[in-house]
Amino acid sequence: MLSLDDPHWSELQHAYGVATDIPALLKQLAGIPSSENDEEPWLSIWSALAHQGDVYSASFAAVPHVIEALASAPLKADFSYFQFPAWVEVCRAKKSVSVPVDIAPAYFESLSRLPALVASASSRQWDEGFLRCALSAVAAAKGQPLVAEAVLELSPEVAGKFMEWFYEH
Repeated sequence: MLSLDDPHWSELQHAYGVATDIPALLKQLAGIPSSENDEEPWLSIWSALAHQGDVYSASFAAVPHVIEALASAPLKADFSYFQFPAWVEVCRAKKSVSVPVDIAPAYFESLSRLPALVASASSRQWDEGFLRCALSAVAAAKGQPLVAEAVLELSPEVAGKFMEWFYEH
């Protein structure tokens, strides 16, 4: 995992340019802040690193830090700790974005941790949004980005319509 004080962050990019501001945002995740109501640092993390379905070199460097924060308190972390890494992987696959060679091992190893972290959070209360993010994270970690994306969209209403369609065909 790229250290938050590594000068290499100045060579990484995000939606607005050089990623030198990202380590300070990721450091704030140590306190497991909520992402509800567009709270910081999540608003800035999402905006810079998963901007309108685009991902960047800094996105891949950030994912291991998000997952590390999640691992420190899986019962406290909210849905974004699962959704963000899943969405980065969905967008990477969808747009065929290459993970920089020096970042790839930490990125993919961190994704592999998601199923166990979902299991660690299983004793907490889950609303349907949290459920979708957790299941999406498992799908992304297991190399199924299309399923990960579909699960994120699978609200109870959409699931009902899908089941109607499924049984009609």
